[in-house]
Amino acid sequence: MRVKIDAQLCYHLPEPADVLLAVEAIPMADQAIVNDRLEVSGPSEIRPVEGGDELGRRKWMEAAGDITIAYDATVDVERPPLQLAGLKVPPRRELPADVIPYLFPSRYCESDRLETFVTRRFGTQSGGDEVLLMADWIHTHFDYVPGVSNEATTATDSFLRTQGVCRDYSHVLISFARAAGIPARMVSVYAPGLEPPDFHAVVEVWLDGAWRLIDPAQLSSEQAMVRIAMGRDATDISFMTIFGTADLHSQTVSAVLMDTVQAG
Repeated sequence: MRVKIDAQLCYHLPEPADVLLAVEAIPMADQAIVNDRLEVSGPSEIRPVEGGDELGRRKWMEAAGDITIAYDATVDVERPPLQLAGLKVPPRRELPADVIPYLFPSRYCESDRLETFVTRRFGTQSGGDEVLLMADWIHTHFDYVPGVSNEATTATDSFLRTQGVCRDYSHVLISFARAAGIPARMVSVYAPGLEPPDFHAVVEVWLDGAWRLIDPAQLSSEQAMVRIAMGRDATDISFMTIFGTADLHSQTVSAVLMDTVQAG
């Protein structure tokens, strides 16, 4: 399926600041970039971060004053429907070196604090079946409530409140999976059908030798998602990290299937 992406971010930076952008789709085996363009207007300088494309096409900016960041892309996505049942997680000692870090607790995913609950609640299953059980528990017990969490909210906070947004749902699933010995990481995506349209946070789990996408909030189809960046938690996948202060003027994000565009 072909996905059309348009994003525009308008900010004012009262003082010069370094800005790290992660808004571009990543070329991968299951998502091919037909065309894309990133443009920045205003007093800014932009350069790529070298050597990290497998986790996201990040760009550095030196910016000040009013800036507008515009990104548009057409991406072909060829990915089967979500199917985790029966998939296995290998013994830890057999994991690839670049997967091992996603077993450990991180800033927002304190998996070590949830091990007892995970073992008691989900320990009857393993691998993909356990992940599906975890995701179903989160979707059943959580309420999707914007505004109840912020940049300091961790997976444990969300677990206790059973409320949050996509970021919080994903942090909890990642923490559950890691507590069970299943490598898990956070992924920012463009998600067709997401309402209201925005950047979206989902999860990848390492099963049967590959990363598998799953949306614990069940707000969009994994088949159509376009990956932007991957990392340990929200720290690593922010679409815009500003090392300074900034005021948001406006932000729009659109990801739609091309047949939907043509039909309209």
